[in-house]
Amino acid sequence: MRPGQPGAGGGFAPSAPPWRFPMQTPTRRQVSRLALLAGALAAPGLAPSPARAATRREIDADVAAALLRLRELPNTEPLLREARATLVFPRIVSGGFIVGGQYGEGALLRGGRTDGYYSIAGLSLGLLAGAQAAGLAMFFMQESALVALQKADGWEIGTGPSVVALDKGLQANASITTLTEPVYAITFGQQGLMAALALNGTKITRIHPGA
Repeated sequence: MRPGQPGAGGGFAPSAPPWRFPMQTPTRRQVSRLALLAGALAAPGLAPSPARAATRREIDADVAAALLRLRELPNTEPLLREARATLVFPRIVSGGFIVGGQYGEGALLRGGRTDGYYSIAGLSLGLLAGAQAAGLAMFFMQESALVALQKADGWEIGTGPSVVALDKGLQANASITTLTEPVYAITFGQQGLMAALALNGTKITRIHPGA
């Protein structure tokens, strides 16, 4: 995808030269922020509040780079082409605590443009020690599922439209005729021992980052 060229499933690369999505080991600051998040999630009625939310420009740059990485995966073009919109979280950090947490920020891409910014946060049990990061792309194949996301004041995965996580085998067989579920999800650029992100119970919320 060339800079400034619209991509399938929405979104476009910024005018700056694109780069590969850097799947780096999370920094101490990211891990510390995640630890605070896990504590916040464990306390009833408290929503996660990261120490410093990313700006729109930072999210856009990360999403553009993540799309390059995503297109390298086998057989993702049918998903990108057929999706009504694609929600991309370039980096979701997971912590290996007794009760771990996950947090990331991304953008909803539709019709060649960014159609809103979102955060994803939740608890996960049984993660291995340490912290890992991975990207997540959610492909909204049906308009009703997209409406549910946009109308909800925070959408908890596992309620409302069903989300099917594609493993390597299912992804390899993805085609127009087999893509019949409302939403598909792919974890990409995995690093370390984390095989997949736990999605059920994870909450997606619209955010309004600064410029």
